[in-house]
Amino acid sequence: MSARTLPGFRPALGFTIVYLSLLVLIPLSGVFLKSTGISWSQYWHIVSNGRAVASYRLTLGAAGLAALINAGFGLLVAWVLVRYEFPGRRLIDALVDLPVALPTAVAGISLTSLYAENGWLGSLLAKAGIKVAFTPLGILVALTFIGLPFVVRTVQPVLQDLESEIEDVAASLGATRGQTFRRVIFPAVLPALITGTALAFARAIGEYGSVVFISGNLPLKTEMTTLLIMTKLEQYDYHGATALASVMLILSFVLLFAINVGQGWLRRRTGALQEGA
Repeated sequence: MSARTLPGFRPALGFTIVYLSLLVLIPLSGVFLKSTGISWSQYWHIVSNGRAVASYRLTLGAAGLAALINAGFGLLVAWVLVRYEFPGRRLIDALVDLPVALPTAVAGISLTSLYAENGWLGSLLAKAGIKVAFTPLGILVALTFIGLPFVVRTVQPVLQDLESEIEDVAASLGATRGQTFRRVIFPAVLPALITGTALAFARAIGEYGSVVFISGNLPLKTEMTTLLIMTKLEQYDYHGATALASVMLILSFVLLFAINVGQGWLRRRTGALQEGA
């Protein structure tokens, strides 16, 4: 057995559990404890009324669609940054991280002023009959904006480690560019792409600052669950806010757990195929 640089399994596991408990498990358990202050019928009424269901539908739908958009464009951006040299490459590489470094409220104000009907892009889109600000489309734009870096930064290291010579080998064996991408490159980056997409999806579900302005927060139309939770907190309805928060916590955990399980299965399958080859 090789020597371990870090402490043994039991101390390391103990430190991990304590750390996660203090930062994650205990604070999140407080959400469920707070929601137990109401009866089950009251809880069910809060989380299943029409306004809440509409917010779930909008939140999950917009977050999922934004994550899928970022999966495609994030892969393209990462590919361009890794495989091509061009003037301004470092500047574009730095701009990718801007949505993460930028305060979400600033991002929301910027997007709203840009896509409002009197804004630079909004006025042009309005002539074509397309309204972005204060619509679900505006929410989709905001969630796509804040989720792109998660996909790019997850896929980029994998592409950097993937030597370009394998593409030349595939071409020498008669593979077309499309076949090389589908059979060689895409399977190698797929686990990282799934991880980045899941991170973008998770970030979008809990986003507040960048959508509070551009959404307009119209009940049953453009009200995301995070906005509904904040509305209840402003009304001092703490039980209602924690009830909705517990639903989003459960949904997020189930979805992310399913993604992690699928990703693990994909890695085992890819490894088995490589060993068989």
